[in-house]
Amino acid sequence: MFRSERLQRCRLSECKGDCCVFGVWVDLREVEDIMQNAALILPHMPEDCQNPGEWFVGVEDDDPHSPTGRVIHTGVENRLEHSGGTACVFWLPDGKCALQVAADANGLHPWRFKPFYCILHPLDLDEQGRITLDEAEEMVHTTGSCVIPADRPIPLIETFEPEFRYLLGEKGFAALKEIAGQYPGQTSREE
Repeated sequence: MFRSERLQRCRLSECKGDCCVFGVWVDLREVEDIMQNAALILPHMPEDCQNPGEWFVGVEDDDPHSPTGRVIHTGVENRLEHSGGTACVFWLPDGKCALQVAADANGLHPWRFKPFYCILHPLDLDEQGRITLDEAEEMVHTTGSCVIPADRPIPLIETFEPEFRYLLGEKGFAALKEIAGQYPGQTSREE
């Protein structure tokens, strides 16, 4: 995370939710929260996904990096209008997320209901639980990607500042910036 890359965030107005193609793993605590707030989310769901009992696949898996250590996957629907032909149950045809739309419509932070792995994307966790950016070169050249080419190398902690601030809090983000300051040679992989 202390490198600079020739990439920048996508233009939200052009986003079509390409990352939603396969759904996402959700911690059991997040599932419980989403289900407890289903009444707020339901009005923003696609017409064919109005049954909260079908929002998640009924198989749990281990995830040592999630708070409960257990995750469950969101449902995935056939969506011909999505570039991948399928999409997360919360994906809307305009590319937005019903969870984010619901939070915003109710005066909450837009990421209030979004699962951790959705907020983190296109960042990911490696086997040790460290935040990484994988396949940057592939992502930057994928239509609908969360990142697009930039004309200069930009520090990754700058590119993903909103995510870091949200996930780490202000104190955690300040500590991350302090650590990043110890890496004056931040350069892109190309340099």
